Amino acid sequence: MPVSEQISVLVVDDEPIIRASLGAILDSQADLTVAGTAGDGEEAVEACARLRPDVLLLDIRMPRRNGLWALAELGRRGLLGPGRSQALMLTTFDLDEYVDEALAAGASGFLLKNSSYEELTGAVRAAAAGHRALSPAVTARIIEGHLRARQRPSDQELARLRDLTERERDVLRLVGDGLSNAEIADRLVVSLHTVKTHVSRMLTKTGCQSRAQAAVLARNTLP
Repeated sequence: MPVSEQISVLVVDDEPIIRASLGAILDSQADLTVAGTAGDGEEAVEACARLRPDVLLLDIRMPRRNGLWALAELGRRGLLGPGRSQALMLTTFDLDEYVDEALAAGASGFLLKNSSYEELTGAVRAAAAGHRALSPAVTARIIEGHLRARQRPSDQELARLRDLTERERDVLRLVGDGLSNAEIADRLVVSLHTVKTHVSRMLTKTGCQSRAQAAVLARNTLP
């Protein structure tokens, strides 16, 4: 694969051994390349601004400035989101108390540090393509937590749906069900290109920075 088609990744973790291990796995893939590494949140923001990677693998728990600080700062600087860098948060625990906050700040997904090689590389590719990239265990916890905590949608959430067309609502609902673009195309009997267009417009209109955010919005607002 030509270098121009490679997915560049910035690996951020305070433990050198983990940085090296993740880097070795990613560099072993023909379509993935490690653009650089960082050891804390401040280094991550500086490296992202300089390297503009497709995906950040961003550890949550780090000294000095953690991953949540970095995520917020990346968003403030306009370095995160569609057409820019996508952030995959790394965590040791599927019940990490920061999951909800990270998704709200624009993370593309969560990945457990004990994930398999296939889950890691697949999540990076999914994030680079603008898709949801959540560990199944984390996904289940997020959705269950929101359903328990929310009996009915807030006025602010409902307002985010106001400009959606009926078909865009259908797409949002299916994203909330965890379907991929290809699965949505099959369900709605439309082309993959059409689905991608609907997803892009839906994310823009709802203000969601990732499919993960859209999934939570769908679960909170749509029957």
